[in-house]
Amino acid sequence: MTTAPEFSTLAEPFRPELLAHCYRILGSIHDAQDVVQETYVRAWRGFDGFEGRSSLRRWLYAIATRTSLSAAGARARRPLPSALEAPRDDHRVVVADGDPTVPWLQPAPDALLGGDPAAIVAGRAGVRLAFVAALQLLPARQRAVLTLRDVLGFSVAETAEVLDTTVAAVDGALRRARAHLAAAAPDPDDLAEPADDALRALLDRYVDAFARADATALVELLRLDVELEMPPTPTWFTGRDAVVGFFARRVLRRPGAWVMTPTRANGQPALAVHRRHDDGRDVPYGVQVLTLVGGRIGRITAFNDPALVPLFAPVGP
Repeated sequence: MTTAPEFSTLAEPFRPELLAHCYRILGSIHDAQDVVQETYVRAWRGFDGFEGRSSLRRWLYAIATRTSLSAAGARARRPLPSALEAPRDDHRVVVADGDPTVPWLQPAPDALLGGDPAAIVAGRAGVRLAFVAALQLLPARQRAVLTLRDVLGFSVAETAEVLDTTVAAVDGALRRARAHLAAAAPDPDDLAEPADDALRALLDRYVDAFARADATALVELLRLDVELEMPPTPTWFTGRDAVVGFFARRVLRRPGAWVMTPTRANGQPALAVHRRHDDGRDVPYGVQVLTLVGGRIGRITAFNDPALVPLFAPVGP
C-alpha cells in the first residue's frame, strides 16, 4: 500500500499546473483551489488501484477535469462586466452599485501557477485574463476540451480518455469551441511586454499617480482606447478621457489614500491595492490586472474584492 509521503512525492509536483487547468474551467481561483484539493483526496484514496495504464499526470488531469466539470455544473459562469453590457465613454454617467449576485471572474496569482507547463508551451496566452474570460462564455465541457487540446497539447485520444468520451465527441466540441473563441484570440502585440526596466518604470509612474491622486499623470500611461472594468461593478468605461475622468472624479480624491504593491496575475503585471484610512491603517481593497499594448496600458481590470489580496505576493525589484 502506498504511503502518504510516497504519494505526495509523486503527485505534488503537478499541483500548480492542475490549479491552472481547473482555474481555466472554473474562472475562480478559490473554486480551483478547492477542486484541486478534492482531486488530491480522490487520487490518494484511489492510488492503490491506479495500474499505470496511463501516466500519473494524465490520470490526475482526468480526476481534476471531471471534478471541475461537476463543480462547474453547479455554478453559474463567471463573466467580466464587458460580457454583460456595453461600455460607457462618459465618466459622468451614473455608476451602478456592485452586484454581489453575479459570480464574477477572478484573477489568478502567477505565484500559485508557477509550475504550469502551458506557460512554456503557449507563452502566457493560456492564462491571460482575456483568454480565461472568453473561455467562460463556452459550455464547461468545451472549456475543458479546448484547454486540454490547445493549451496543454493533449492529443485527441488523450483528451477523450481524460473526459471518458469518444474521439468524435472531442473533435466536435473542439471545433465549436475554436469557432466561438476565434474572435478572442490574443494579438501577438498584446502578449509582448516592455523590457523589465521599462515595465518597472511604467508601473512606478502608475503607482505614483495613485499615491499623489494625480489623474493627469495617467494620461501618458494609457492608450487612447484604454478600457476600465471594475467587478463587482457592472458599469465599465472605454476611452482615455472617460477612464481618466472617472479616476479623477471618483477615485483619486486625496493623496495617500491608495497603496499599491506590484505583483503578477494571469501572466500579466498586476497591483495589490490597499486603501489607507485616516488612522493610518492599510485595508485590503482589491487587485488590478493591467494589459499592456505597445508599451502603454490598454486595459485595467480592477477586481475590487478584498478577499483576493492575501493571495497575491509582492514582486521584488
